Amino acid sequence: MLPLILAIESSCDETSAAIVRGGKVLNNVTASQSVHRKYGGVVPELASRAHQQNIVHVVNEAMTSAGIENTELNAIAFTRGPGLMGSLLVGVSFAKGMALALGIPLIEVNHMEAHVLAHFIEEPHPAFPFLCLTASGGHTQIVLVKGYDDLNILGETQDDAVGEAFDKAAKILGLPYPGGPLIDELARQGNPLAFKFAETVMPGLDFSFSGIKTSFLYFLRDEKARDAEFVDKNLNDICASLQRQLIKMLLDKIEKAIKETGIREIAIAGGVSANSGLRTELQRRAQKSGWTTFIPDIQYCTDNAAMIAIAAHFKFLKNIFSDLGVSPVPNLAIGKI
Repeated sequence: MLPLILAIESSCDETSAAIVRGGKVLNNVTASQSVHRKYGGVVPELASRAHQQNIVHVVNEAMTSAGIENTELNAIAFTRGPGLMGSLLVGVSFAKGMALALGIPLIEVNHMEAHVLAHFIEEPHPAFPFLCLTASGGHTQIVLVKGYDDLNILGETQDDAVGEAFDKAAKILGLPYPGGPLIDELARQGNPLAFKFAETVMPGLDFSFSGIKTSFLYFLRDEKARDAEFVDKNLNDICASLQRQLIKMLLDKIEKAIKETGIREIAIAGGVSANSGLRTELQRRAQKSGWTTFIPDIQYCTDNAAMIAIAAHFKFLKNIFSDLGVSPVPNLAIGKI
């Protein structure tokens, strides 16, 4: 019998549910939260309230579209962390209640590990071992992946995540939230060599993005003091130049990790992996240096339940289940479940 699992993702501001049968993801239903746009970022209390409003509808849609009855499920999977405490609580509580009612096992999933394992939803799959750059609004990491349950962080940001740097820069420019995708869109029409921004050089494979944010802020302050219309006149070039620098910081570290490990199978994951500039530059460097690259479909880059489902499938095969007393962990690290 092929295991049938319902997966729930609620780590931030996306309420998502997916069904996986025998390692094949049948659907991926997601409800987004537009309420945060007027605040320029995710408001945790509003996010948790929206999850409460959405979760029943999202789960019902996933079950209905897959043609599945509750009694057919073999397990319920959920995101344990990392994420916003209130948001995680909604997903964990719903999953625990449903598993208890149906008398089936619970499977807890690390959100960041799920981003990496999203590469196994569709073919082609990376072969072990491979390196994965996970880049999002909350995390930036280089992960050595030796197996489905053998992931180790080689380097990570010591302050801000690259996705946060994109969004903060967009806010400084007066762009609406979420600003990262808008910077990507505007950058396609700009000159990436028009302006230069300082980068923080970190030892080893770690990252730092606080310095480039400060450089960007002071650059705009000084330029606007000379010309009040500087941003309007140069918006595309500003976005292209900033994006080029952030992508360079990411991929320079990947190149260093390749030299240190000898591994040439490279994957990217997380919300920032949807960035067209990052995808293009990764492919350019791969072609030049002979890497094999893996880039997930756009729908599996941002937070989604399909990645939770595929991660849960591999846990189910090894009988790795959670007890009903499990609680969310907002700062859960890779390898800590």
